[in-house]
Amino acid sequence: MAKVTALRTIRIAERPNLIWVELETEDGRTGLGESFRGAQAVEAVLHETVAPWLLGRDARHIEAVSRQLLTPYLGFHSASAEVRAASAVDLALWDLAGQRQGEPVYVALGGGMRESVRTYNTCAGYAYNTSGGVRRSIGSEASVGPYDDQVAFMRDAGALAESLLSEGYTAMKIWPFDDYATATGGHMISLADLKAGLEPFQKVRRAVGDRMEVMCELHSLWSSHAAARICRALEDVGVFWAEDPIAKMDDAQSLADLRRQTRTPICGSETLAGTVPFRNLLAADAVDMVMLDLAWCGGLTEGRKIAALAESYAKPLAPHDCTGPVTLMAGLHLALHAPTAIFQEVVRATLSTWYRDLVTDLPVIREGMALAPTEAGLGTRLQPAVKQRADATIRTSGKAR
Repeated sequence: MAKVTALRTIRIAERPNLIWVELETEDGRTGLGESFRGAQAVEAVLHETVAPWLLGRDARHIEAVSRQLLTPYLGFHSASAEVRAASAVDLALWDLAGQRQGEPVYVALGGGMRESVRTYNTCAGYAYNTSGGVRRSIGSEASVGPYDDQVAFMRDAGALAESLLSEGYTAMKIWPFDDYATATGGHMISLADLKAGLEPFQKVRRAVGDRMEVMCELHSLWSSHAAARICRALEDVGVFWAEDPIAKMDDAQSLADLRRQTRTPICGSETLAGTVPFRNLLAADAVDMVMLDLAWCGGLTEGRKIAALAESYAKPLAPHDCTGPVTLMAGLHLALHAPTAIFQEVVRATLSTWYRDLVTDLPVIREGMALAPTEAGLGTRLQPAVKQRADATIRTSGKAR
């Protein structure tokens, strides 16, 4: 009754990095998954490799499917197209599992540790990271709306912090050092650029004092020497973490060496997939906080194993979202379930605009806390209009209803 009968992919030209997966089963249910970056490559893997194996199999045996899809001949232990495809399928299978049980996914995983989880606002703009993989510059662009926080943190990070506090957010993440990496390929940072990059953090402290936690995103742009210089400079402004400071976040030795050189806590990494890279980082004492992206790391099946590793090393966990609304919902379920989870990342610019155009439900946030979803499964569906869009590409393998 739970055999997979069809695998459907949906992507839209307006958001070329996003791809959704719908799995239909013979009991009449549909599970929704999502991944991000290289949507066309992920689509090819799903229909040419995954679907021929998955169709006709029992959707209840999620662990077996995960093991099969996360051990391809090539493409494992990284967020490859194969792993991103496996991640999207896994999210859809957990959505189906919750629906069958009549429970939210965090309950289906074994229940919640908490009824809500603290959020932090990643200070991105409305279309950050969605146009073919090219990040928007953080220079002197014009703001395109009241929540264009990426422009705001460079213009007046203190005023931005006050705006966030007024909405109940008590933590924010910014990346003012990014533009300075280009000049040297990230191999060094000058004192002038270091001073300029520190200024937004200092403005936050002057405006709101210690009422706002601030994270520094470094986007894997720096060599270990430059990253160490930045992290040491950040010590005086009390950042909550420096995220993905070096170019290769699976380099446990270099990251551990960096961590020994600074008091700034190190967070990593949304860029990694599978349990092994996370195990290696934790065994090397290379990170203070564990971040993962469920659309890239292998889905909830692998994600909760990574969460268990974090727990075994007494490290906090923080699911990533700067990608898509289904991944955000899945991350929230893991953050409610995992014992050491402390944050769920959100982007208020996307929550208030185009995420709402794509899905039926999003996390409810009150006073900076994301509340537990109440609907069965992941608790969201694609808006019917998405499939009717002129720029939609829909492809189906198997026998669709």
